Amino acid sequence: MASLTLHVGSLRRHFESLVAPRDTRNRRHRLVDVLVIAVCAVTVGSGGPTAIARWARQKRAWLATFLELPDGIPARDCFRRVLSAVKPAAFQQCFESLIAAGLAEQASGAGRLIAVAGQTLRRSHDRAAGRGPLPVVSAWATAYGLALGQVATEEKAHEITALPEWLEQIDVRGAVVTIDAMGCQRDIAQQIVAGGGDYVLAVKDHPPKLHAAMAEFFTAHLADDFAQLPPRSQETQDEGHGRVDERYDYTAKLPANFPLRIPWPGLQALGCAIRHTTRPDGTVSDEVRYYLASRDLSGTRFAAAVRKHWGSENSLHWVLEMNFREDEDRTRERILGNN
Repeated sequence: MASLTLHVGSLRRHFESLVAPRDTRNRRHRLVDVLVIAVCAVTVGSGGPTAIARWARQKRAWLATFLELPDGIPARDCFRRVLSAVKPAAFQQCFESLIAAGLAEQASGAGRLIAVAGQTLRRSHDRAAGRGPLPVVSAWATAYGLALGQVATEEKAHEITALPEWLEQIDVRGAVVTIDAMGCQRDIAQQIVAGGGDYVLAVKDHPPKLHAAMAEFFTAHLADDFAQLPPRSQETQDEGHGRVDERYDYTAKLPANFPLRIPWPGLQALGCAIRHTTRPDGTVSDEVRYYLASRDLSGTRFAAAVRKHWGSENSLHWVLEMNFREDEDRTRERILGNN
């Protein structure tokens, strides 16, 4: 995995554009100082205003090397008030510019993989206010192991309501965006293509006719070992914990006679990922997944897109849940909770 280096001093430059949400009278601390401290503290595991203030007091000498701190370290209540008042969209814009600048310095957008995945913060409900658990959508730069950001929605139905909004906020030019079955929609595909990116979308039982057509297509060609339609493919075998996983990944250019009732924006290829698993007790299982792709990827690139998408579960969601205890967070204030 590649590394992304961000200089701490650049945090200040990117957050200085935020407009202070507080009255300037009797203000003792600079907004940019409060925000930079909060970002640094949360990055190393601080879970709220109290923990942020405690960490800042311990790191005061280091923070003073790049922040002004005219009245020392802000108190816990100061962090709580400021983080509750800052508009999430404005904060997100500053954060995105920081990450984009770091990526621009080290690599071009070509060939990037961005995994977009949704989850629900289980204990964020507030029954007294009539709020259910908070659905969020995260974007994960797989090459760098870096979260590009997160957007939440108050809708109770599904994370899919936040996905179009999130895609408007990230730069997908030259990137391959991978989304699980929740994002298998024509409008989502159109949004990615219009933004200059490509997509690899998982197809499950919805839409059912498309899934059935893809299953029929690949079953027929697998039966004769793709004699009529040579695919681009990759085969790998992994062993671990006594389990053996054999993986077979195939992509085929979209046939002219493939039964699509309505054309998909930019659709160029169909993908199939097969995993054959042998467990220590001798039992075996097979898993077959189908994908739509707007680029005719090589077998290696397609396999990387599929596998690294699910890697975000371990690298992003598991870390948020286990290290940051995200699912246990009972913060009712949605703005503070998203900062």
